[in-house]
Amino acid sequence: MDGPGGGRPPAAAPSRAKLPLGIVFSTALFCGEGAAAAVLCLSYDHSDDRFWLALTVFFVLCPSVLVQLTLIFVHRDLSRDRPLVLLMHLLQLGPIIR
Repeated sequence: MDGPGGGRPPAAAPSRAKLPLGIVFSTALFCGEGAAAAVLCLSYDHSDDRFWLALTVFFVLCPSVLVQLTLIFVHRDLSRDRPLVLLMHLLQLGPIIR
């Protein structure tokens, strides 16, 4: 008599963690956007286009800072004693550690 009413408990199914493809894809896009902006800034710097360099830096950093502030307040990292996480947010690496 095996099973729920019998002597032995049912065998547990092996649990495997699924790879979160959405998170991996979002992180890859975040890193790719930063890399593309860095290449574009280097290109503008070599051609002495200071106006377009300033606009590129502004339009990369402004949304990034807003994302970092959102991650800090949504996940309530300020209320916890987690200095490493706050440092990562200051270095604009918050989405990568999430």
